[in-house]
Amino acid sequence: MDRPVFRRAFLHPRFWPLWLGLGVLWLVVQLPYGLLLKLGRGLGWLMFYAAGSRRKIARRNLELCFPQLSLAAREKLLRENFASTGIAFFEMAMSWWWPKAKLAKLAHIEGLEHLLAAQRDGQGVILMALHFTTLEIGAALLGQVHTIDGMYREHSNPLFDYVQRTGRERHNQDSTAIEREDVRAMLKVLRAGRAIWYAPDQDYGRKQSLFVPLFGIQAATVTATTKFARLGRARVLPFTQRRLADGSGYQLKIHPPLAGFPADSEEADCLLINQWVEQAVSACPEQYLWAHRRFKTRPEGSPSLYNKA
Repeated sequence: MDRPVFRRAFLHPRFWPLWLGLGVLWLVVQLPYGLLLKLGRGLGWLMFYAAGSRRKIARRNLELCFPQLSLAAREKLLRENFASTGIAFFEMAMSWWWPKAKLAKLAHIEGLEHLLAAQRDGQGVILMALHFTTLEIGAALLGQVHTIDGMYREHSNPLFDYVQRTGRERHNQDSTAIEREDVRAMLKVLRAGRAIWYAPDQDYGRKQSLFVPLFGIQAATVTATTKFARLGRARVLPFTQRRLADGSGYQLKIHPPLAGFPADSEEADCLLINQWVEQAVSACPEQYLWAHRRFKTRPEGSPSLYNKA
């Protein structure tokens, strides 16, 4: 995709409310990091009560994935999850607008040698990530130390799309934004020995998915990771990030390549991916995006796991 370009049309009055909102957000994120964490928790508290349908989805997901927890423990986890989601709103703005040097102080990176080793060997890398609430700031922090391409879906509001892409790509001047459906471009960058951020942990429907267990539930799991790794001749490096409880920033961890991936079958690969997802999510469940209906697509003849809101 071409670099985002400012257009005079963005000055039209229909965009003024968005400009105002962005301006207020820019002012707010000039506050100290510790205060932004507290404001984010407050925003999450408001979201918990205002976003009824999302609260129900997240609560149901926690019930499905952690049945061993007591009702009180799951409810506490749910509230912490909304607090994390509220903080993520300000982390998004920080990653777009904070000075790079100021932002870089929050990064605690482990495993960069795995990316560098693939680069030395001329191999592309699928940086297999998850939809944690820290997704935006994690990608920005890693992008400051290594070029990372990314799958991208254009936002329906052209001004917001411009601001978002500009904010993201400033950390990666050499990066490429690839439309999610552009498989040819994806394979091209992998074969060129580049690294691309890719998250296979959401429900993208029945097409090109297999049902394999996730937290003991048959979940529609995309097979694209196998195809990209095989056709792009790429290594698959799991990538996780988490917000540190002491307020010192974020731990970014690039894990060693998935052993034996791709395997002899797509089903075996999907199962391996979901096992890794379980492990990563269980290590930091309060920061995962539980508001997504991960088990929306069901095997033929199976009832829905979500009650209609």
